[in-house]
Amino acid sequence: MAILKFRTYWEEDESVYRDVAIRHTQTFKELHDAILKSYEFDNKHKATFYRSNENWQRGREISLEKYDKEYKAEPLMMSEVTLASEVKNPNQRFIYEYDFNKNWHFMIELINVDKEENAKLIYPACVRTEGLAPSQYGTKGLVDKRLAEMEEKYDLQPEAMRDGFGQENEDGESVSDEGDILSITTQSLGCHVIYHALPDTSALSPEDKATILTYCMCNLAMAAMTDTVTLLFRGS
Repeated sequence: MAILKFRTYWEEDESVYRDVAIRHTQTFKELHDAILKSYEFDNKHKATFYRSNENWQRGREISLEKYDKEYKAEPLMMSEVTLASEVKNPNQRFIYEYDFNKNWHFMIELINVDKEENAKLIYPACVRTEGLAPSQYGTKGLVDKRLAEMEEKYDLQPEAMRDGFGQENEDGESVSDEGDILSITTQSLGCHVIYHALPDTSALSPEDKATILTYCMCNLAMAAMTDTVTLLFRGS
């Protein structure tokens, strides 16, 4: 059984992508579900795929359901169409659109075909993640959720949080010596962002580090700060 590996780029930033492996006998509905899961989006909105050529021009539509709009041609239904029936060349492309109000656009390209399955995977499966996923409903909600998950994942305790700073560095910036995750801000502006002190940050995944960085950036943006923010991960 052939395993198709699709790379799904976020249209606004091609450095952000997810690789999804899926059986050629599975449907576009299953690919749709896998893409949303890989980007941590919910599954509550309208969605559709389009066949595409190498210039990313839209072709026949493969829709989650038939919507109240004009179609140039009757759309195919995701739940009824297998990937094998639509993959015509080794670099087959599709365009995926989700939530027609928010207009999330993703570019999908076939990058590999394997003849054998990986027994450790349940297909479809996200096999590679690059870049921090865009926030579906706004950064704060996503980051707060991720931080809460990290609390549980790393078994952090409330007393690990610190409100104060320790010593100043050579640039006059205040840093905490209590923990291993340090956020640096300009002390004169009276704003600081510090999260949990961890005993060893080498255990942090790249996604978790990116989450903390985003958290700090959001807080600084709300404080109308323009200074550069730096995160130091000791033990990394």
